[in-house]
Amino acid sequence: MAPATSSAAAAQKLFPFKGSVRRTEAPRRPSLPARKYKSMAEVMAAAKYVVIERADYTDVRCVQCGSGEHDDELLLCDKCDRGFHMSCLRPIVVRIPIGTWLCPSCSGQRRGRNGRKRRRKSATLVLHKKKRRLVSFTPTEDPAQRLKQMGSLASALTALHMEFTDELTYMPGMAPRSANQAKFENGGMQVLSKEDIETLEHCRAMSKRGEGPPLIVAFDSFEGYTVEADGLIKDMTFIAEYTGDVDFIKNREHDDCDSMMTLLLATDPSKSLVICPDKRGNIARFINGINNHTLDGKKKQNLKCVRYSVNGECRVLLVATRDIAKGERLYYDYNGYEHEYPTHHFV
Repeated sequence: MAPATSSAAAAQKLFPFKGSVRRTEAPRRPSLPARKYKSMAEVMAAAKYVVIERADYTDVRCVQCGSGEHDDELLLCDKCDRGFHMSCLRPIVVRIPIGTWLCPSCSGQRRGRNGRKRRRKSATLVLHKKKRRLVSFTPTEDPAQRLKQMGSLASALTALHMEFTDELTYMPGMAPRSANQAKFENGGMQVLSKEDIETLEHCRAMSKRGEGPPLIVAFDSFEGYTVEADGLIKDMTFIAEYTGDVDFIKNREHDDCDSMMTLLLATDPSKSLVICPDKRGNIARFINGINNHTLDGKKKQNLKCVRYSVNGECRVLLVATRDIAKGERLYYDYNGYEHEYPTHHFV
């Protein structure tokens, strides 16, 4: 057996240890310089903007014109969250951009020497606004009251020698259904969304079951036939579609019907259409217009009349613009589009 001293010497060659380092001691790491963190002010100065979405966008108005109408054309700035109509911007925005959009103030647009605005290349377009959807009406629960509502409409139709129809009708000698195409609209027509079409069809199905909107047709010696809410109606509730015979405007230039409604304003005026509810129609025929030349008249408005492209065809819908209380009469502005119909004599 070899002496123990020789074994220790061999181990010394294989595992040389210097100094007094112990085998169980962790190796020492070189010390690192202390990290320097940025202050909150420096972080915020370098951070991108953040927009906190509002809970409700129903009160958004265009900064340029001050109107909240045509909310489907409002762009929201992704920095300041203010609204701008696409047609009020310069240059006009012809289609909804994809991505983020900054308004002229936030994008830093400047006017050049020629007076035109210069746009930064980094300022890409656009909006994402929560669009308001149509709401289905809530029929009256009491069957007896619903019969009373339908009876009031039937009496009014009978008095005017009219037939009831909840759809547009195309009669021989008038405009054919093939003439009612939204693609003929001068400047294009807004398309009703898939969700809103489902709401529209749901309301039509309820009406066919005798469950219509809570409305009463009443006769007033001063205003004639009027329509009153027979229950609470919520904002954006679909009220009715404007129905009747569809005809070319050129055929009705000398017509004395006071309830014709524009259906299509074509690029070719000879193709423009109107709805004539003089022989056939529904409750929309009895909803009155406002005198939009007086402040009191404008205050009465609680409905809006909107033309939509529904599956490629033009349709006219009446929609609540605010909550309507029971007993309140329904009014809308005849001149929602053309501003030509004389309303000075309206009450």
